[in-house]
Amino acid sequence: MTSTTLVPDRPAGDRRPARAGLPLTRVSGLGLGVAMVWFSLLVLIPLAAVVVTASEGGWGGFWGTVTNEQTAATLRLTVGTALLVTLVNVVMGTLIAWVLVRDHFAGKRALEVLIDVPFALPTIVAGLVLLSLYGPDSPLGVNIANTRIAVFLAFLFVTLPFIVRTVQPVLAELDPEAEEAAASLGASRLVTFRRIILPSLTPAIAAGAALSFARAVGEYGSLVLLSGNLPMRTEVASVRILSSIENDNPDSAAAVAVVLLAVSLAVIVLLDVIQRRVMRRG
Repeated sequence: MTSTTLVPDRPAGDRRPARAGLPLTRVSGLGLGVAMVWFSLLVLIPLAAVVVTASEGGWGGFWGTVTNEQTAATLRLTVGTALLVTLVNVVMGTLIAWVLVRDHFAGKRALEVLIDVPFALPTIVAGLVLLSLYGPDSPLGVNIANTRIAVFLAFLFVTLPFIVRTVQPVLAELDPEAEEAAASLGASRLVTFRRIILPSLTPAIAAGAALSFARAVGEYGSLVLLSGNLPMRTEVASVRILSSIENDNPDSAAAVAVVLLAVSLAVIVLLDVIQRRVMRRG
């Protein structure tokens, strides 16, 4: 049985493309207006203010700030570590989501709760926990305090849930019949995953990766105790921004913030391009 969608009659010879949707009602228009005002107050206006502040010293002042040896080292450490952590999360987060959805084992409910701990735990408390486990008095005999490994570990801790929680519901909704049909046609598990499962998961993985990267580049609380904030070694961008504010230098703080904003936007665009290509090939 087929269904027919009725469309309004159009004059003969009218070659204009049909509109995809109906015009906004008064209620919908009001809702859109409120949403845009709220979004502008919380996001657009503050971001514009940061950009304006960063440009007050001119291009020379901005370039001099971001190319300063200490600031450049801070940005390289922050962005590089965030990218590496995001790649690890793409693999491990997808794997954890797969185990939680496809496997049944004792303690599964407890694991589900523990995954969300980084969301609920204040970041300074997370830093204290990590310092207790991996600091000078570590019960495990592992001391990574004041090293770049500490930065990597702190980023991993606070970004763990993002890809797990974005991939898990999508994976749970996948129709197993498509996988069974592919297997009946002789497709290997790898081919089935690459051609059937991965294209469906790619948007969720890309969204989780973007959230993971953005969370990492802005992390502060979990680092202040474990990394030591050593200039040229373990100082991250958020600490550098705070130092500039404390030294009454908002222009420098805004310049670093603008660089982080530009990098985050570039990563989001790149993830969107990768997502579309994977889905197209799948």
